[in-house]
Amino acid sequence: MEGPAAPTPSALAALRPLPLDAVRLDPGGLLGGWQERNASATLPHCLDQLAAYGNLANLRRVTGDSDAKFAGMWFADTDVYKTLEAMAWETGRSGGSTEWMTDIAALLEKAQDADGYLNSYYQLDHRDEQWSDLGFSHEMYTAGHLIQAAVAAARTAGAPQLVTVARRFADLLVRRFGAGGEDLIDGHPEVETALVELYRLTGHAPYLSLAERFLTLRGHGLLGEGRFGPRYWQDHTPLIDADEATGHAVRQMYLLAGAVDVAVETGKTALLAAAERLWESALAGKTYLTGGMGSRHKDEGFGDNYELSPDRAYAETCAAIGSFQLAWRLLLATGKARYADEMERVLYNGIAGSTARDGRSFFYSNPLQLRTGHDGSHEDTPSQRLTWYSCACCPPNLARLMASLQAYAATGQEKGIQLHLYSAATVTAGAYRLGVRTSYPWDERIDITVEAAGDGPWTLALRVPAWCQDARLTVNGSLVRAGVQEGYLRITRSWKAGDVVTLLLAMPARLVAAHPRVDAVRASAALTRGPVVYCLEHADLPAGVEFEDWELDASAPLSVGEHELAPAIHASFRPRPESSDALYQPLAAHPAGETAGETAVTAPAIPYFLWANRAPGPMRVWIPLAARET
Repeated sequence: MEGPAAPTPSALAALRPLPLDAVRLDPGGLLGGWQERNASATLPHCLDQLAAYGNLANLRRVTGDSDAKFAGMWFADTDVYKTLEAMAWETGRSGGSTEWMTDIAALLEKAQDADGYLNSYYQLDHRDEQWSDLGFSHEMYTAGHLIQAAVAAARTAGAPQLVTVARRFADLLVRRFGAGGEDLIDGHPEVETALVELYRLTGHAPYLSLAERFLTLRGHGLLGEGRFGPRYWQDHTPLIDADEATGHAVRQMYLLAGAVDVAVETGKTALLAAAERLWESALAGKTYLTGGMGSRHKDEGFGDNYELSPDRAYAETCAAIGSFQLAWRLLLATGKARYADEMERVLYNGIAGSTARDGRSFFYSNPLQLRTGHDGSHEDTPSQRLTWYSCACCPPNLARLMASLQAYAATGQEKGIQLHLYSAATVTAGAYRLGVRTSYPWDERIDITVEAAGDGPWTLALRVPAWCQDARLTVNGSLVRAGVQEGYLRITRSWKAGDVVTLLLAMPARLVAAHPRVDAVRASAALTRGPVVYCLEHADLPAGVEFEDWELDASAPLSVGEHELAPAIHASFRPRPESSDALYQPLAAHPAGETAGETAVTAPAIPYFLWANRAPGPMRVWIPLAARET
């Protein structure tokens, strides 16, 4: 049973994903707990919202089974498809009924045109507009999510009916836009990675060829200027020549994911190099500390290098998911630990922060600061998570990722297992089985018991995150002096059932500063521990001082302690010195010997992903530093 990205045996892949059911996340661990919450709360919530907001009725209009008006965005079908994909992965993980999937597959089959076209917005009221505005119509993007849902269903629950529907649409794309057809592309990449996955499922080469053709056509101005210029949809320069991550952040991540998929299946190493180069561009100067991407609200896009204002962060949830999926593909293609490091960072912060503790409300954008008095009434910049959105792309996207989360934890080959994401779990790779016990990321200790050893020597590779400066490894209590090689500790031996490997990843609480060119947070610091970014929230500070007037005393020691939400970092904070209320005033230094602020208080900073789970109010990741006493 294969998972979300399954390179063919001949693909250029340094690492191989394990079968979908090879890893079982323990619900007592953080990742396993998220997965259980997704199954029990988020997925049922998505099903309810699809019915309530008219997504299913839109499709029933096409079949003549509903007379309701079209509801929602013109690409509302994608929310159905992403939820369908999530249900398929969840069925593969935990079993359960496939009745809803079967019913939706029958509905889609009935709604599909004879030539394979399927899009409820364009099939009735806008029939004459089909394929006429690919910059914004999302027609291929919508087809891509249908295809991905069908692939997931085929890998987990059979579902030949859904695969037939998806293939009929894919075949239409091949006939119309394949070699010798129209030179057109969709303004929102997504179909590329879907077509590659359909090729992997079926072995039908025209799907792979079409995905490659779409990548080749992009960058030649086929989409025109649009509202935001060709950089918005990465159509300003050929992908293979591009050197800067730009435009709409989700589109950029999805485009690069498709590029990696095509590169490993075709052997086009220059395409893979381009994807790595653009990933480096994004990470070097355009990514928030949380792993979030996109600093501009106008186009949901990347800004200039170092344009990373925390309170204006857009950091769309789907961009974080796209970053995670791209990093996974790059990890498989190259074996480089830095991609697993980024998966971990964005998962624990940029992705996890989008979902409320109850699993039924979500952020679309994910700021790193919320000011006192913020008007959170608009859904693009809410002060609390919302149960659904007019553009509801994020909740079902979260659902499909969480339902398949176990597939990203480890990889395996004939003579080894590689662990990339740490959580309590059972990992099986062929004749080998490991039991992982840990409270990571709250605890630095990871215990791995060999439950089935197989025959002969094999290698266990354990990722050492770049943030960890002190990793210690023991086997059956004896210290192993193995050096970290390319981000992993590797132990090769003839293992025995009952062997215990213990990895200690020192994770002290730390202060982090941004590059000085990130002007918006100069003279500020953030708190981190292990992979988790922390934030200061209003509920944890004493009343009587405006939230924005608190400053962090960097000279005071940090400690880790309990909190009602999760382990917290305790730090020292001071109210800033009193000054005029004038918006602008003459610059004045503190006189020599004067204390920089009033009496300090010790308060907890909580994990960023848990903010906004209490009463609405201000929050910040980057905290101004108090002037040192002289």
